[in-house]
Amino acid sequence: MTSAPQLTAKLSLASVVMFGVAYMSPAIVMLTFGVIASSSGGATPAAYILATLAMSLTAFSYGKMSRIFPASGSADTYARKMIGPRVGFLVGWAILLDYFFLPMVAWLIQSVYLNAQFPAVPVWIWLLINVLATTVVNVLGIVLADRVNKTLMTLTMVGIAAFVIMCVRHLTTASDVVGTTPLWNPTTSIAAVSAGAAIAAYSFLGFDAVSTLSEETINPKRNIPRGILLTVLVGGLIFVGVSFVMQLVHPGGSFDDPSTASYAMSVLVGGQTFADIINIVIIVGGFASGLAIQASTSRLMYVMGRDGVLPRRFFGRLHPKLKTPVLNLVLVGAAAMLAINLSLDTATSFINFGAFLTFAMVNVCVIVHFVRQWKLKTRPSILGFLVMPVLGALVDLYLLTQLGPVAIYLGLGWLALGIVYLAILTKGFRKTPPEMNTEADPKENQGTAEALLGA
Repeated sequence: MTSAPQLTAKLSLASVVMFGVAYMSPAIVMLTFGVIASSSGGATPAAYILATLAMSLTAFSYGKMSRIFPASGSADTYARKMIGPRVGFLVGWAILLDYFFLPMVAWLIQSVYLNAQFPAVPVWIWLLINVLATTVVNVLGIVLADRVNKTLMTLTMVGIAAFVIMCVRHLTTASDVVGTTPLWNPTTSIAAVSAGAAIAAYSFLGFDAVSTLSEETINPKRNIPRGILLTVLVGGLIFVGVSFVMQLVHPGGSFDDPSTASYAMSVLVGGQTFADIINIVIIVGGFASGLAIQASTSRLMYVMGRDGVLPRRFFGRLHPKLKTPVLNLVLVGAAAMLAINLSLDTATSFINFGAFLTFAMVNVCVIVHFVRQWKLKTRPSILGFLVMPVLGALVDLYLLTQLGPVAIYLGLGWLALGIVYLAILTKGFRKTPPEMNTEADPKENQGTAEALLGA
């Protein structure tokens, strides 16, 4: 009897980190610079430093959980094993709100910038082109997606580096540059930097998606925890470094239009042609981000479908030859077309509730693990398994409270829908929700890998 197709382990640590950084989209630091500078009183890099530290706390918790449960499934797996199956289901439902609409936001940003560069083509056509192109690449397999992602991310990093070089070149002609001004100045305050950090934290959304690639990663117990933390640290380093230089070029937080501050700055340091090239680079980065986001989302839904949390016939199927969750990829792409009738602000509001709630629950899972081990006299590290996750959970809940009422109402509505579906799935909560199989058969994985390598 032929076994069902399985996900195969082919991704290295470098590939995992590249996917994670692409998911966050490094160019976001340029797109949000003006808004964060305005909120922080002209201390954007300080806001990013604070945000990096905050997200690192949750990254540590993800790393601990992914080492204990090295399989695709992410936070819902951790919550189910540590707290209970019903809580695990609802955490998985909450993270779907984040994952399912993140591709839509990535593609919408990309389409808006393409329309700005080529206004003769409407946004909805660019959106359709982006969705189709990304879906085709992901359908053809994780190896092709990995290669395309590396190529596009390399181009994006080169473009960002070129922008930074032009900024530094511009600064060589300035006589009033003070090194500490971007980090702190007379117009800023702790409250202002904290407000900026709350916005800057959105730039890190998606680092947790690395954990959904566990079954396709070589030595996941080692590489996934390292990949999660490295994703946050590499992303944070990029955000802090680029924003530091940008804040030197434009001290303070006053702009004619904060949302287009980076474009105006590109014109200032390099001219109109250079600014147009940088705009294309941002678009390229957006494609790489959409590629990584769609890949991770489809695999999370596959794991949930494979094990009956979502309808198995649709969500739990892999293409027999391509070994990819084709139906899930198509569904994510089709849902993204809803962005045709949405503004960017409205689309973005969908994702934040699920993200911060999920981050908080992962920290809670580490705390529960600490309590269990303490009762067993194992005595895990108090700092690593109690103090840090408590701080991480508090930070995540604080960020959750900073969301607007629309995002909170949408999030609560989504959770209510999840509770109704859970009640139906469990016959009025009398049955245990289907358990996710976190460990794929290694023999099946080996056979699938050999078949792919021999193809």
